[in-house]
Amino acid sequence: MKAVGIRKSHPIDHPDSFIEFNTEEPKPGDSDLLIRIKAVSVNPVDFKVRQNAAKDNELEQPKILGWDAAGIVERVGNKVTKFKQGDEVYYAGEIDRPGCNAEFQLVNENIAGHKPKNISFEEAAAMPLTSLTAWECIFERLKIEENSGENQDILVLGGAGGVGSIAIQLLKKLTKFNVIATASRNETEAWCRNMGADVIVNHKNLEEEMKAKGYGNVDYILNFSDTDMHWDAMASLIKPQGNICSIVETKNPVDLNKLKNKSVAFHWELMFTRAKFQTPDMHKQHEILERISKLLEEETIETTLNKTFQGLDPETFKEVHSLQESGKSIGKNVISF
Repeated sequence: MKAVGIRKSHPIDHPDSFIEFNTEEPKPGDSDLLIRIKAVSVNPVDFKVRQNAAKDNELEQPKILGWDAAGIVERVGNKVTKFKQGDEVYYAGEIDRPGCNAEFQLVNENIAGHKPKNISFEEAAAMPLTSLTAWECIFERLKIEENSGENQDILVLGGAGGVGSIAIQLLKKLTKFNVIATASRNETEAWCRNMGADVIVNHKNLEEEMKAKGYGNVDYILNFSDTDMHWDAMASLIKPQGNICSIVETKNPVDLNKLKNKSVAFHWELMFTRAKFQTPDMHKQHEILERISKLLEEETIETTLNKTFQGLDPETFKEVHSLQESGKSIGKNVISF
């Protein structure tokens, strides 16, 4: 099968930052689905892995990246019960297995969902990783309940990114929170408002911006931006006994003591945890994706696809990775095969 991958962690403008190669079509294990890929999307995890997976030595076998896909079930493993051949599916996959930037990929049935019937493969491919991340942040890490949040405020840092875009929608459609989102450009502000944000603030001079809009403190903070940059502001803005959840690793140590006087809880979220550690509740990601699929079919929420690119080839992936690395990407960028 044809695939696009990396042998060495080159800068994106290097001629060999991505290579095209052929490899054997994978064979499904007992709980696996073999998927014929129709579309994939690119997330920050893609360029972070590309930049770090082979910094010192060239890999003997090229590494296939990609953790967001939609496609058709080609074959199923012996113990698969949730899907059958021909089903249209969408999923994020596992960080420890070959990614989706290929003609075929294996995925465990417990972390895949049925693709919404009313949207395209491209629109569906934009959704899995960010939807799972946002859902786990809101309803599992922060333990927010549906229909709760009346007279409460939640701050979403990085509102126009992939995760921020779906988090805003879930909060507005499934809870009663007043949603404050950060955006620093006219186009990102407009995007956040379209997703449903009630209030927009600029992440630059965040505390001053919040106070100017009448918000001294908030009940919850979702950080989908820069943990290091916003640490002090988050510690200042969170209410006593509040909760903060972040998906962005720190580059330097942060001072947890800044949260102590307020008895603030800090939560990490990594969408890959369940599959990486084969947790007993790994199947919940299937359930979340099924719920997201239903919400999309009911048009309660909408796809966060913004730009579509064409082709399973190195040049296309270079273009999209370059856009992601620029920090100016809005919503999701999808590649159709």
